[in-house]
Amino acid sequence: MSLVIVDTGCANLASVRYAFERLGVAPIISDDAQVIEAAQRIVLPGVGSAPFAMKNIHAKNLKPVLQALTQPVIGICLGMQLLFETLDEGGKKVAGLGLVKGSVSKLDTADLPAPHMGWNSLELVKEDPLLTGVQSGEFAYFVHSYAADLSEATLAQTEYGAPFSAIVRQNNVWGCQFHPERSSKTGAKILKNFLDIKL
Repeated sequence: MSLVIVDTGCANLASVRYAFERLGVAPIISDDAQVIEAAQRIVLPGVGSAPFAMKNIHAKNLKPVLQALTQPVIGICLGMQLLFETLDEGGKKVAGLGLVKGSVSKLDTADLPAPHMGWNSLELVKEDPLLTGVQSGEFAYFVHSYAADLSEATLAQTEYGAPFSAIVRQNNVWGCQFHPERSSKTGAKILKNFLDIKL
């Protein structure tokens, strides 16, 4: 299994790499278009701000590369948000990769502390190979201030002040708003399922 973790210049790549290594896969970390295109699986990680991440993706000429992929792709945390059409951060609208319909905006946490940080349960809303062996009520680890609304793409949701998409899918592209690499057995199941997906 060849797996590339895309180096967007704004991600904690080590923890994602270790999570896949624990599953018996040795990922390649790369921003080289040919390496990314040749991989069987692609991971788009990310932490930090969407404008900075998209600026890096443009600077590395990776937007058309990522948009043209047909193999399974998964975005993690900010990486999931970048999959959407638009990202509204700090009053600025930024064009994302457009691989998943919809937009990302500031999470309405109501009276709860912001950002959303900690363990929250997943509520599954659709069946999908990514969720094989995962049940509603299992917990995942979140750290974020922005989120995608519920939509046709939503596979699982979480509520923190308001409900939002925790896992999404459109065609060959999946996204997890939480950090599966930090979500214990549930996260490991999801990453293993990603490796096993057949399109």
